[in-house]
Amino acid sequence: NSVKIKLNMMNNLNIMLPEIFLSLSIFTILMLGVFIKKSFSIIFNLTSLIIIITIAIIINNPDNKVKIFLESFTRDAFSNYFKILILISSLFVLNSSKNFIIENKLDKFEYPIIILLSILGMFFMVSSNDLILFYLGLELQSLSLYILASIDRDNLRSTESGIKYFVLSALSSGLLLYGCSLLYGFTGSTNFDSIAEQLNTENAGAVFAMVFILVGLAFKVSAVPFHMWTPDVYEGAPTSITSYFAVVPKVAGLALLIKFMFIPFSNILLEWQTIIIFISIASMILGAVAAMVQKNLKRLLAYSSIGHIGYALAGVATGVISGYQSAIIYISIYVIMNIGAFSCLYLLKKDGQYKENISDLSGISKKHPILAISFLIILFSLAGVPPLGGFFAKFYVFVAVLEQQMYTLAIIGLVTTVMSAFYYLKIIKTIYFDDNVITFDPARNKFAQLSIILSCGILLTFFLYPSVFNNVAITLFNS
Repeated sequence: NSVKIKLNMMNNLNIMLPEIFLSLSIFTILMLGVFIKKSFSIIFNLTSLIIIITIAIIINNPDNKVKIFLESFTRDAFSNYFKILILISSLFVLNSSKNFIIENKLDKFEYPIIILLSILGMFFMVSSNDLILFYLGLELQSLSLYILASIDRDNLRSTESGIKYFVLSALSSGLLLYGCSLLYGFTGSTNFDSIAEQLNTENAGAVFAMVFILVGLAFKVSAVPFHMWTPDVYEGAPTSITSYFAVVPKVAGLALLIKFMFIPFSNILLEWQTIIIFISIASMILGAVAAMVQKNLKRLLAYSSIGHIGYALAGVATGVISGYQSAIIYISIYVIMNIGAFSCLYLLKKDGQYKENISDLSGISKKHPILAISFLIILFSLAGVPPLGGFFAKFYVFVAVLEQQMYTLAIIGLVTTVMSAFYYLKIIKTIYFDDNVITFDPARNKFAQLSIILSCGILLTFFLYPSVFNNVAITLFNS
């Protein structure tokens, strides 16, 4: 028996190896940071190495579905894929923003460590099969993001955005926790599989709890009407933090939404479907309309991200596996587009100052043709212009929606796509047809340039093999 217990423990530790390695690495580099003076560069490089090693560990982990610790923790193809997506996007966001961090005096050794802590929280979120583990992961991520939002303490806008995010996020976490406690009360379990068995349309209390949980999750992915923090935090926080907010937490948030709809809430489809459809439509409309009047690029990208989450939620709203797969494809391509978009912002530097306004892009095609063409590819892709990657992201979602005969949702999605093209084309018009105002400093951020090349390359050549993400998404629900 003792041999069996030891073997079981070793197997459990092996299944949790990415989380264990990440936790021990965080403790180690935190100690190094404390005892080594001016350790930002060392800690930063070690953080990148830790992320790469963690990716390797996950790739070497098998994708077969395993549940451990009283079935509260799951390791399967779904969680492995989202963990790898979180790590790769974090690696690119971090390294492309390194120059920005140093030049804006944000080079504190705690910065990359807090990023790693938020990643650890997201790992527990996407692997959770239990309400308690899910909430612990969510709070670890949220606490890290509170600090990141207000890390530039000497900047009034950054401090204001941090407080705003903290207050509103704490409120949403309270609502979500209330929903979790209600769900436990009405089903008698915190385990997702047990909740799915107990949950049905006759259990009115559990349906009520589901609404509170959806409110909390919608806040985390900044879906309307729980988006109010997004534009202010995106604009006020340093660009390096904004790029992280715009990409990585969105991946984990959507993974959680899909997981909740697919497992615990699978038997009350009609109850949550209406809510998701409303949130999806509202996000698409607000993202398209509000972005039209924006003059700040970061604020515009905030409303753009709200709109894109609306399209991803349209896939989730179908309530079928093909819809969930289309949402996964969408968020994967969204990550590529936004890494490219924010990397472009790091090259908009004049006399040591980073420019954020659309007017600063006036006529840059004349002096910076490569930067201009990069903006063109990424903005056309965000607008969903064929044959770029962004077009296929929307295509898979609309196909899944039309297969379920949700014609109203598809029509609204198409109309808002056309509307959103207006503000993307407005930026392109500014870049190519306005008179040149600013000549930016020579680009020295090599990793940001690499990110732009990779992003544009993938978006341009995606039509050669458009089923690449589709093939991966199909395997995620078969393990």
